[in-house]
Amino acid sequence: MHSGRLDLQVVAAPAAFAAALPPAGAARGVRGADWMTELAADQRRFATPLPETGPGVDLGAVCAVLERRLPDERVVTYGSGNATLWGQRYLSHNVPHSLVGPRNGAMGLAVPAAVAASLAFPARQAVAICGDGDFMMNPQELSAAFAHGSAPLVIVADNGIYGTIAQHQRAQYPGRPSGTAATNPDFAAGIRSFGGHGEYVERTGDFGDALERALASGLPALIHLRTDPGTMPPPADNAPDTHNAERTAR
Repeated sequence: MHSGRLDLQVVAAPAAFAAALPPAGAARGVRGADWMTELAADQRRFATPLPETGPGVDLGAVCAVLERRLPDERVVTYGSGNATLWGQRYLSHNVPHSLVGPRNGAMGLAVPAAVAASLAFPARQAVAICGDGDFMMNPQELSAAFAHGSAPLVIVADNGIYGTIAQHQRAQYPGRPSGTAATNPDFAAGIRSFGGHGEYVERTGDFGDALERALASGLPALIHLRTDPGTMPPPADNAPDTHNAERTAR
């Protein structure tokens, strides 16, 4: 995966680069259109969420609702952490300037990036996808949205832990959690104290209505999702026979 302009990373003159390229037929390989069709089907399967069996809000189902309900020209912003992987996996990007994320995995970008996107593109819906730890890095940046009249939407997946660090601890130091627990406030009440729209959701089935109310409010909005601390990133494979087995093993 490259980062930035490709022409700044290819150390070759244009003529020499073009001459070194393989013929078009060879570049596509000898497997033909069937191979490409299979790859496309694999991608669709990989990007289609399957139901989770754990307690709390199912982030895959949340992403499915967001994918259906948000306009194509949305701008989605991410910070860092396991919660963001759900949106990156299951939300599509169909227009330019539709994704903002940290280059080096830094936490805390989702909220200020969504505020900035809502100011830069006032006709488009800016949506921040973040975990509770990521959100708590820069929640004060929402004040800029109120000050300047923009209306980003913030989705906070609250599992009460620093999930990525906890995941590494479970793998390398099982039974020895250290410094990863978080005690969180009611984030929805926090944005209401600004004068915005806040929703607290504990059940997956309540998310759709909460999203409709948040979008219809015309205000900076936040949906606080209570999620299962045992659910980390989405499964590596979306095959039904491995999905919930993998979750049980976590």
